[in-house]
Amino acid sequence: MSDAQTHPLGGSFVAPEPRAAVRYADELADRLFQSDPIYQRHLCQKGRGGLVDYLCACDDEPHDPIEVFWRLRWGGQFLYATTAPRRARESAAAFSEAGYVIEAGPTYQRGAGLRRPRRWWWPFGGTVVHYFVARKVLLVPPGETSERFTYHVRLMKRRPEDAEYVVCKEVPSLDSLVHRLSKRHPEVPVETIERRARKFTDKVFPTFLTREAGILRILQRDLPAAYRDRVPKVLAVEDDGRGFVRRLYETWMRNGGDPLPHLEFARQSADLLRALHDAARVIHLDLRLDNMVITPGGVGFIDFGSSVREGERLGDNPMLSSLFSELMRTSHIQVMLEKMTLTGHVTSHTLKSAMRKVDKAVDFFFLAVQFNSPHTNPDLADLIRFDPAAPEAKALAKMTEQILRPPEPSNPPYRSAADILRGVEEIARALGRS
Repeated sequence: MSDAQTHPLGGSFVAPEPRAAVRYADELADRLFQSDPIYQRHLCQKGRGGLVDYLCACDDEPHDPIEVFWRLRWGGQFLYATTAPRRARESAAAFSEAGYVIEAGPTYQRGAGLRRPRRWWWPFGGTVVHYFVARKVLLVPPGETSERFTYHVRLMKRRPEDAEYVVCKEVPSLDSLVHRLSKRHPEVPVETIERRARKFTDKVFPTFLTREAGILRILQRDLPAAYRDRVPKVLAVEDDGRGFVRRLYETWMRNGGDPLPHLEFARQSADLLRALHDAARVIHLDLRLDNMVITPGGVGFIDFGSSVREGERLGDNPMLSSLFSELMRTSHIQVMLEKMTLTGHVTSHTLKSAMRKVDKAVDFFFLAVQFNSPHTNPDLADLIRFDPAAPEAKALAKMTEQILRPPEPSNPPYRSAADILRGVEEIARALGRS
């Protein structure tokens, strides 16, 4: 189960070229966000590509809510400024219905240093600028569906006076699930769709959300202190009276750390996975790039809805046994592992033995594969310094090949996350990297 976002429009929305006419919007953004450290960091990364934390536009510059949505990171902010008050009000209303919250405005500022090229005399001592600030709080716009079948996830403040946003995951409504299933399977009768949707809302989603809350508490208890801030923390839960969690509040692991060298990204990822496996004894099972973040504290992992404890007896619970049996058959990672095994791209007996099973090897298999394409997730494109022709990239690619296709498949040199961490550190020493 994943709360990861998809980006169907990719990079199709291109930020407008700077012009003199938009200088007042930039200056207003500098003023409004001057105390925000992520905004200051963003200023140093303009033009790097990928998703961004801040966008601004004014007057007739592109400001369609959906185009902006797929250009911003989750939690990113958009400032729109105009000299037309009606345009500001109408645009703010459109954004408020498209997966954003309006954090400021619509309001205005007069003059006060805002510069705008004028073609005529302005009698009131400065341009009156009407503006609003919107924050992207949903993972997909309302009415759209992603390829992932997941909870309803949003950023929110639990109380209006709170300064910080948190992540709220909740069991989706029956109507929304019927809508999503109908779009996926238009040939299935409505009665069958409704029956399946009710099973998900009554049993499947509450079960996985309850398990995720439990796994996150285990991580805070059993991970070494240095790693606990690199996974989400449970803030509160709301249950349904039967002991199943219907709504989970957790800390927001916001992307926005300093860009990491490719080799350091690999080292931190392998190190955190080693701590997860060996100290907390938890297996993630869905360790894709969109379940990884780079925060000021380093590489972090999110979305533990599919996770299990090492040695957990899933077979003792018929429903869990059925759910995880299906998950191990259909998950993206398991499908890739099986395909690569059948084509001879995976020969390691350690990895082959994990096919269709709940196993630690599932985690370090996919982590090793993703070392070689860290920009697949556009959220991370500006946060990992990756050059496929660089010595460290070539060395990591060679190590991945040894993980997947060792010289002796029955005796592979990489059998754990700790082995992969050792391999990354050996590459660093060989290249003279600290």
